[in-house]
Amino acid sequence: MEARTSLASEEVLQAAKRFFVRRTGIYAAFIEQESPMHITMRGQGGEEAVIGVMPAPGGTSVRGSTYMFDQQIARFFATLPPAPAPAPDALPPGDAPADDSATVAA
Repeated sequence: MEARTSLASEEVLQAAKRFFVRRTGIYAAFIEQESPMHITMRGQGGEEAVIGVMPAPGGTSVRGSTYMFDQQIARFFATLPPAPAPAPDALPPGDAPADDSATVAA
């Protein structure tokens, strides 16, 4: 899954930590590894979830990867403020601006 947000990379990772640690029951996940560009979390039964960030025009590109926590990652992405649509001159040739930059891609 992928989303774009107006938050800075470090703000996204802090938000992810808060979001996943406060989940209850089988949906809780706890930080296992972290760097300035990602966090890896472990949940119920050892399930792994990874959130990675990368600077992008107007904000941050955020990617989430997991086997079983897809719904929780999608919910986390929904809490992020969307990034503004990139200016047409910031896009590669032939690409049109997206109608909704907050759309989550699976």
